[in-house]
Amino acid sequence: MPLVTVDYSDRLKDSLDREGLAKALRAELVATAAARPEACKTRYVRTESAGGGEPAVLHVSIALLPGRTEETKAKLTENVLDLLRTHLGSGAEPLHASAEVRELDASYRQFQI
Repeated sequence: MPLVTVDYSDRLKDSLDREGLAKALRAELVATAAARPEACKTRYVRTESAGGGEPAVLHVSIALLPGRTEETKAKLTENVLDLLRTHLGSGAEPLHASAEVRELDASYRQFQI
């Protein structure tokens, strides 16, 4: 169950294609990490900018169940960074973009209603 969290500076709210990025992330998870599309969960967290001339921040964190190789996780991270570039509108301001892929802890549990 890939859990995707996208943290982004409030200044990016109008230039980030959130819907398009979520679809692209899902497709990437299916293609690279063999995830089931219906298992992918994406949430966006808009954060306040610190100001003071700091660049806007865009960070994608992907948590996966254990079992992917380090190579797969590295490839997924690089591909996610490419997706971020394509889903930012023109005129985006100075930006620090990053991504990480990690494994969910063995204590992870879930339920659905």
